[in-house]
Amino acid sequence: MMNKEKEMIERNIEISAEFSRYLFEHPELEEKLPVGAEVILLPEFDKELKEYNLRLGKSIESEDGKVVYIAIKNMRPKVLLKNR
Repeated sequence: MMNKEKEMIERNIEISAEFSRYLFEHPELEEKLPVGAEVILLPEFDKELKEYNLRLGKSIESEDGKVVYIAIKNMRPKVLLKNR
């Protein structure tokens, strides 16, 4: 796997975890997602990842897959806890 692709995957894992937390806190949104659709996250704050994910979504659509695009405006700050 190319380093750039690996980097995009790692960045997607991070944003996906944040989106999962958001869905947990807002279950009404999950109910609106079509069953069987791929969720493609489009981070407004990361142009490179957004373009990568758009290409991924278009590829899925070209194979007759169902895709839902979700714009992500920002992420919560990370909280680092120190042991005392």
